Amino acid sequence: NNSKDLTVGSPTGLILGFSLPLLLGMLFQQVYSLMDTIIVGRFLSVSALAAVGSTGSICFLIIGFCQGVCAGFSLPIAQRFGAKDEKGLKKYVGNAGIVSVIIAIIMTALTVLLCGHILTWMNTPGDIYDLAYQYLIVIFAGIPATILYNLLSGYLRSLGNSVIPVIFLIIAAGLDLLFILVFNMGVFGAAFATVLSQGVSGVLCIIYIAKNVPLLHVSRNDLELDSSYVRNLMVMGLPMGFQYSITAIGGVILQTAVNGLGSIAVASMTAASRISMFMVCPFDALGSTMATYSGQNVGATKFERVKKGLISASVIGSIYSVLIFVALPFIANYLIYLFVSPSETEVVVQAHQFLLINAFFYIPLVLVNTVRFTIQGMGFSGFAMFAGVAEMIARSLIGLVFVPIFGFSAACFASPLAWILADAFLVPAFI
Repeated sequence: NNSKDLTVGSPTGLILGFSLPLLLGMLFQQVYSLMDTIIVGRFLSVSALAAVGSTGSICFLIIGFCQGVCAGFSLPIAQRFGAKDEKGLKKYVGNAGIVSVIIAIIMTALTVLLCGHILTWMNTPGDIYDLAYQYLIVIFAGIPATILYNLLSGYLRSLGNSVIPVIFLIIAAGLDLLFILVFNMGVFGAAFATVLSQGVSGVLCIIYIAKNVPLLHVSRNDLELDSSYVRNLMVMGLPMGFQYSITAIGGVILQTAVNGLGSIAVASMTAASRISMFMVCPFDALGSTMATYSGQNVGATKFERVKKGLISASVIGSIYSVLIFVALPFIANYLIYLFVSPSETEVVVQAHQFLLINAFFYIPLVLVNTVRFTIQGMGFSGFAMFAGVAEMIARSLIGLVFVPIFGFSAACFASPLAWILADAFLVPAFI
């Protein structure tokens, strides 16, 4: 099936059925990201690992903005699908495509030109600066490929199809790993493989849509920009993009503070963050599911189902949070050993501390994802953006005030504080 109606049936069953393929794709994406980092950390050097890690927050700021905009552009499409408005849906598809091309050109030009200055502003340690630049410039140059895949996969998910984008991502991820393992080109090769996988996934989405999804086929008239459609896309897309970027600003400030602690601290946070990104994939999958689920049900004016779906998603996420927190103390060190040798004792101890502290606060993270994306799917992207402001304040506070005083231990509490402050806004906002 090329689409799925989420406005009828059991909310719990629909959410599980939609989120599991998303989770599979995210896990696979993290697997090749982990392999990328493992190869860098174990077969190159701790300095190379630190170089890749030092770019993480700025990548999230820029790439997160692009991904957020694309996700926002898919929301009115989900609403038109729920409302059975095929004409409006096609017009949104065409206008979103044109606007995305413009954004891709602007973002690529600006970030490539400013890449070196960005690393300098972030206080990147001198011994890893060149390696960090090699990695970051390739990621920025590949922004069009990132936007292509995220926009088209967002189109498909808005129609309730969460399977096909995952299949294409898995195929591309296999190519990614093959490229890294066969052509060992250091941090440059790792970045290039990541961009290549996004581009291949995007092209596969184009071919699939052209052959199998007539609902997404647009006419020349649909490609003509309409001020009302563009305005609505911007109202949905830009706040989601800025939400990622605003959140990432706090991450950049925190990363800058950790960079000041030296390469060992940067490597510790890099290893722990990559492991943590893997473990929180179920929360991300639930969030993406709730955006589409609430979008379709709002389009169909079935508001009670939105509340029932949010409760179901939050319960599912909370159960997982408890299970992973119980298991983590027994497996954390073995996961860290994937990135660095056991002889790197300081890195291992700090990364272990980071993982345990963050896992203790995973239930607040569940609510950040489910509630925020539900609000966005309902059409209140600008409103939900304030949660990103709360996260930025929390991470900035830790980075500017507490990391210089207490060191790496303070950095471990940055994300938990960000999640709690975001929930303090999101939960009352939804109610």
